[in-house]
Amino acid sequence: MDTGDFRLLDRKCILALRRLRETGRNSKALFSWIGFRKIEFLYDRDPRVAGKSKWNYPKLIGLAMDGIMSFSTAPLRVAFCCGLVVSLTAIAYAIFIIARTLTFGVDVPGYASLLVVTLLLGGIQLLALGIIGEYLGRVFNEVKHRPGYLVQESKIDGEHQD
Repeated sequence: MDTGDFRLLDRKCILALRRLRETGRNSKALFSWIGFRKIEFLYDRDPRVAGKSKWNYPKLIGLAMDGIMSFSTAPLRVAFCCGLVVSLTAIAYAIFIIARTLTFGVDVPGYASLLVVTLLLGGIQLLALGIIGEYLGRVFNEVKHRPGYLVQESKIDGEHQD
C-alpha cells in the first residue's frame, strides 16, 4: 500500500498519548491503541526527490518486533506452550520406551533413558521459562502505566468536558 507515516491528531488524541508514561514507544501502534475515530485523507504523494529510504528489511523487522513485544505477551506464551509440548512428548516417549524395553528388551544400553531425561529436562526448563515469562509479561504491562481505558467524551452536570 502507498501509505505514509503522516497523521493529523486532534487535541483529544494528543492528550491521550501524553498520558502514556512508557519511554520505549512504538508510535504506530500507540496511534491505533488509543482507539479514537480515524479518517483517511487521500492525497497525491510525489515520488522521493533525493536520496533513498533508510528503512531496510532488518530495520523493518526490528520495528515489527518492537510492536509485538510492546503490545503482546504472545512470545512468552509460545515459550510456555513449547515447554508443555516438549514435556508431554518426553513423558509419552518415556512410556513408549519403557513398554518397548519390557516387551522386546534393550536395543542400545543407556540411549533411551538418556534421551528421555534430556527431553524431559529441556521441556521442564522451557515450561519454567514460559511461566516466568508470563509473570514478567504482566509486570512489563503494568510498568507502562497505560490506562485501562480512555474516555473520548464525558458530560458532568450538563457541562461538556473534554
